[in-house]
Amino acid sequence: ALAAFALARVIHTIRAARVAQAELLRSAQSDPLTGLPNRSLLLARPDPDVANGWIYVGRVGSGFSDEQLRQLGKKIAGKGSRKPTVKLSAIDPLLRGARWVNPAAVAEVYYRGIGNKNLLRQPSLKTMRTDKTAAELANSDRAPPIRAGRKTSAKTKQAAITISHPDRVVFPDDGYTKQDVADYYTSVMKWFLPGVVNRPTSVIRCPEGTAKACFFQKHLIQGLKHVGSAKLKEESGTQATYIYPLDASSVIELVQFGVLEFHPWGATVKQPDLADRMVFDLDPGADVTWDRVVVAARLVRKLLAQLGLESFLRTTGGKGLHVVVPLNPGCAWPQVKGFAHTFASTMAQAHPLEFIATASKSQRNGLIYVDYLRNSRGATSVASYSLRARSGAPVAMPLRWSELGKLKSGHDFDIRSAPKRLARQRSDPWAGMNELRQGLHDLMGKLG
Repeated sequence: ALAAFALARVIHTIRAARVAQAELLRSAQSDPLTGLPNRSLLLARPDPDVANGWIYVGRVGSGFSDEQLRQLGKKIAGKGSRKPTVKLSAIDPLLRGARWVNPAAVAEVYYRGIGNKNLLRQPSLKTMRTDKTAAELANSDRAPPIRAGRKTSAKTKQAAITISHPDRVVFPDDGYTKQDVADYYTSVMKWFLPGVVNRPTSVIRCPEGTAKACFFQKHLIQGLKHVGSAKLKEESGTQATYIYPLDASSVIELVQFGVLEFHPWGATVKQPDLADRMVFDLDPGADVTWDRVVVAARLVRKLLAQLGLESFLRTTGGKGLHVVVPLNPGCAWPQVKGFAHTFASTMAQAHPLEFIATASKSQRNGLIYVDYLRNSRGATSVASYSLRARSGAPVAMPLRWSELGKLKSGHDFDIRSAPKRLARQRSDPWAGMNELRQGLHDLMGKLG
């Protein structure tokens, strides 16, 4: 029986079906030349702990044609042995008769999650990647090793992370490359880090650039060496391992993995049940002029001030604005969500021709949606100074309230203008936020 081996680098999609790049193996039960039923391809991916090693991640039995299997059979005919060429952390009786070969082909597969023992759930072949080789897959996302026993600073560790494919264009409308993204985050790092360090952070990865599939990722994946991880309870009650930046090296490593956007929790990994940030996202619907968004932000600030809460301003890099309320000491998530919901609903009831507090886009035309849903456990909002995966490479920029009148849109700053602004900036527009003492206790009654 023939076996075809392929190696996998996981590529998630936002939808239920996710994508993985994989080296392919073919089991003893799946002979492409005889067309036997129950045929399948076996999958493996790079072992981050072993140089040139691979980890078995399961079998795929759908999505491929007889012709594809026939071509693979010709490529590997007469090769291989009964001894596995990958690390097996799971026992699969169907592998007993398999013949194992060295990496021979690369493929992309859809899958619906990762189960125990690194096994992909319900994998299905998407396409063969004849443009990729096993060697490229093995080395694409590996950071150079750091010598044992040698102390390294955060700056040294950051420099040790090599950006592979630096000339790959990730913003095709503007020509910005992967190296441009790394250079941007390096240039704004001292401003960017305080908003993401030690916070569970979801990221948006665009490995092939914004013109192709981008996906949201919040869980730890193999290959990350400089990023922190924490087991946190999800809404379903189960636990999952979330990622969070530790320092500059974490950020650059994530950029190496194709990350463009960073979306942290409003809480830290040490106190995940206590929110220290509350965010109101003012999202204008169709036909809403920018001057109305400006007036809305000022109104939110005024109403919060009447309740004794100081707030801060940020562009989103999109159409709207964020009004951010620091909470120190932190408040329990149910309390924060309850307050935010009531506040948004109160605004919509008091000004029905201006605001809406429901997420339905069909009802949002001509109105500004006061999005309070970012204020629940596990919800995120874009980080200050984060790029956005949109044409123009816009940036979410913190501002002083006195600067609001000068804005022309929520995407006034981009990958080029943001560093220039920071070079001229003498003080942090959000200075004093962390020292501010305020909370939500006893405020629900004031809302009436």
